[in-house]
Amino acid sequence: MEGSHTLEKFSNDVARDITDPETKLSVWKRDRLHKIANAKTTEQREEVRTRADLRIPALGSGSDYTAFLQHDGVASLNFGFGGEDGGGIYHSIYDDFYWYTHFSDTEFVYCRALAQAAGTAMMRMADADVLPFEFGDFADTVQAYLKELKALAQKTQDQIRERNREIDEGVFQATNEPKRPLVPPSAEAVPPHLNFAPLENAVEVLKRSAEEYRKALEQVNAKGSAAPASASLAEVNKLLIESERRLTNAEGLPNRPWFKHQLYAPGFYTGYAVKTVPAVREAIELKQWKQADEAIVVVARVLENEATLISSAAQKLATAH
Repeated sequence: MEGSHTLEKFSNDVARDITDPETKLSVWKRDRLHKIANAKTTEQREEVRTRADLRIPALGSGSDYTAFLQHDGVASLNFGFGGEDGGGIYHSIYDDFYWYTHFSDTEFVYCRALAQAAGTAMMRMADADVLPFEFGDFADTVQAYLKELKALAQKTQDQIRERNREIDEGVFQATNEPKRPLVPPSAEAVPPHLNFAPLENAVEVLKRSAEEYRKALEQVNAKGSAAPASASLAEVNKLLIESERRLTNAEGLPNRPWFKHQLYAPGFYTGYAVKTVPAVREAIELKQWKQADEAIVVVARVLENEATLISSAAQKLATAH
């Protein structure tokens, strides 16, 4: 599964209750073991083993969810099975019913499991008294994005410093092939230090509001029959529905205003592939430092608005009778 991280815990809970047809493990457990086996670092492997929920990838583009998520701010999930073949079939002449029945899901067990997963998600969403949004995983993911952005900015600075030094040392002239000479790169100005403070502060506020909501929801669940009245729950659910929309900006992303979500978008040059916190990340990649600083402020404001909504939902839960 992949999608909005406000639904990460929800999607994990669904996966825990669907049986993998081949191994008879839960889909969640098989995916967890698959992630452990394919982790590239000890740190990644340890996180999979200790984190309560498996991380889900963010959505890029190329499917029906694009307009809902990235233009209108509707929380979305994408369900599917895959990752164990070499690919190359999708959108080729082999992508047909014969291939599917002879080489892919020959006994139709995975299409059945997929229908069970999607059906379970739909029924749980429809029957929930409180919509199953959760903000702890979401805040943790946003914090991880911030860490990535800071590392990307530092890496870009280090690379430019090193290249400038090699230019001064004559490395490119010394290693050039005289019979096939190449033009050496030009020196670049070392990037300024970006001001990540607005984002750092916004992430801290987001984490506190997520914890506030978690505690309020636990209290409601503990009440049982003394749960809040339906009118109170309707107010909370209205805020929860709005939560993903708070992550959009009316002006949209730089150079592509149709894409309004500030955390997920297909990359400007990558087609379907997702770029997270795209306004900041792509500005760093393109070495547009002033635009990156401006985008940090915009995204921070969006996250602060989200935190305010989450706190409001938590307070309505806590005070409802």
